[in-house]
Amino acid sequence: MDLAWLEDFLAVAEEGGFSRAAERRHVTQPGLSRRIKSLEEWLGVPLFERSTHTIRLTSAGESFRPVAEDVLRRVLNGREEALEAARIRAETIHFAATHALSQTFFPDWIRRVDRARTDAAIQLVASNFAGCEKLLLDAQAHFLLAHYHPSLSSRLDPDRFQRIELHRDVLIPITAPMSRKAGRSASRRTPSPRYWLPGTDDTPLPYLTYHPGSGVGRIVTSFLAAKEPAAALSPSFSAPVMLLINMAREGRGITWAPRSLVEQDLQSGRLVRAGTKEWDIKISICLTRARARITQAAEAFWSTVRKSTTASSD
Repeated sequence: MDLAWLEDFLAVAEEGGFSRAAERRHVTQPGLSRRIKSLEEWLGVPLFERSTHTIRLTSAGESFRPVAEDVLRRVLNGREEALEAARIRAETIHFAATHALSQTFFPDWIRRVDRARTDAAIQLVASNFAGCEKLLLDAQAHFLLAHYHPSLSSRLDPDRFQRIELHRDVLIPITAPMSRKAGRSASRRTPSPRYWLPGTDDTPLPYLTYHPGSGVGRIVTSFLAAKEPAAALSPSFSAPVMLLINMAREGRGITWAPRSLVEQDLQSGRLVRAGTKEWDIKISICLTRARARITQAAEAFWSTVRKSTTASSD
């Protein structure tokens, strides 16, 4: 059934005739009559009494009229709601960010960029790297905010996706000091680490590892796989980065963490390095998007970010 048939039916009922209804519907009278006939055939009952000069609804027509009005009203309301939802989505910039960056990097960064962007709304979904990657692949997010390293295994093909480097950081091995008095800052001499890389096969170091879906975890795993001499590590706990840092503070083992997240702990002596700089891993924080055209608001945001990063690097 064509929805136009319902509009034709209601026009005839309201105008009391085919001629005026045809003018209102901007169709010929024969064309309108054929469409009403098609509706009647679809329903299986006549809707109008045609035996008099005045067109009147049959009992079936009277019964069907409120149904037709309700159907059209619901469809038109649904159309308006759908258009409004599409408009809101088009004006909303959707981000997928890893858990750590959603809490630490994103808030200050988006406030800085926010000064120059449009009035589009921001929606952020936090997940591990694998989850964020899927959101971008499924076009459920315009942008992915995550740590990046050339060795990072990813499904984001460079032919289909592009990225901007926003910030540089370094993953460093950390552990609790051998001993430290609570509430006091670090002494002039760096406290001795509780654990020190590379460890030995006889006494492997307790290793606080990342969840399998973590991007930082993938980076560390790739780094350690290629490291010579290899580190002697015994995985003892797996968690997101902030919990791993807490576990390291408690002396439960060693982990790799972005220096930006542990700088204050290093300065206070609450954490110390668990290895020399040869165990450091240089990483970046990158914003990634599809190369295909995205919404106007998201394109404008990308342009703003690209200009700001270009200006800061000059």
